[in-house]
Amino acid sequence: MKRAHLLHNPGAGEKDFSKNELMELIGKAGFECTYSSVKKENWDKFEDETDFLVIAGGDGTVRRTAKALLKRKVLDKQFPLALLPHGTANNVAGTLNISGTVHDIIPTWHKSILKKFDVGKIGGLPDNMFFLEAFGFGIFPKLMKVMNKMQDDVKESREDKIKMARAVLYDVVLSYRPRACKIVADGVDHTGKYVMVEIMNTRSIGPNLELSPASDPGDGEFEIVLIPENHQKKFEEYLLNLINGKEDNYSFTTLKAKKIQVLWEGKDLHADDETIKIDKPVEVNIEVRPGLLEFLVTNPES
Repeated sequence: MKRAHLLHNPGAGEKDFSKNELMELIGKAGFECTYSSVKKENWDKFEDETDFLVIAGGDGTVRRTAKALLKRKVLDKQFPLALLPHGTANNVAGTLNISGTVHDIIPTWHKSILKKFDVGKIGGLPDNMFFLEAFGFGIFPKLMKVMNKMQDDVKESREDKIKMARAVLYDVVLSYRPRACKIVADGVDHTGKYVMVEIMNTRSIGPNLELSPASDPGDGEFEIVLIPENHQKKFEEYLLNLINGKEDNYSFTTLKAKKIQVLWEGKDLHADDETIKIDKPVEVNIEVRPGLLEFLVTNPES
C-alpha cells in the first residue's frame, strides 16, 4: 500500500472538503494517508517514508509546498506531488490537465505517470526567488495589488471571483501607461515599450487567462508573452470580449527561451501570486531549472 501525505489548505476556494472527508476518500481508494494542515506550524515536516504528497488547495498552496521542497532539495528524496485543486484559478492543475471532482481524481493515482515540472530561478533581486507559473511586469502586479485590497470583501463563488478579476484587469489596462523594457532572450534583444511582459511556465495565470496555450512546464524552456505598446487597444478588446463571453482571435506575441535578462522601467513585479516591490528598476536574470518537481498526472494511454 502506497503512503500518501495530505497537505491541506482548509480555507482554499470554497472550502470544498474537510480533513476527515479527504482522509476517508484517500483511504477508501487504497492509500495509507497521514495529514498536515498548511495553516499549522511544522506542516512541512513529512517523513521520508512518504511515497507522494497530496496537495489539497490552490496555486498558492502548490507554491508553498514547492518552496518547502526546494529548500529541502539538496535533497535526500524526491516527493512526487498529486493535486486535488481547491483554489480559485488552479492554473497549475489546469496546465497539467488535472480536473474533475476529488472522487474522480483520487482513483487515477494508481495508474498515474510522473510529469517533470521546471522551476524558474530569479536572480538580481534581494531574496532567493523562484516561480512555477510565471514571473512578470506591468499589468499583472497592478491587478494583484488591487485584488489584495478587495479580497476581504469578496465572498462570491470561484466563477464570480474570476469574472471580477477579469473586469478589474480590464480597468487596469484602460489606464495603464506602457513602459520601456530591455529584454534579452537567449542572447537576442527584444527591447521596446510594453504593457505586459510575462515569462510563462504554465498555460494560464491570474484569473485563468490562457496567455500561452502551448506552454509545457516540463520542456526545459519558458514562453515570454508580450503585449507591446501598439497592442494595448487590441488587448483591451480581447479582455472585453472574454468578459462578455464572445469569441476573439487575438494572438499574443510569444518568444521561447531558457535564459532571459529583463530591465523594466517600473518598480512592481510578481512571482506567481506574490507581488514584489523594488526601490528602483533592476536587471533581473531568469534561468530555467529543468524538472526540479514531479507531478502525478493521468497517463494519456490509459
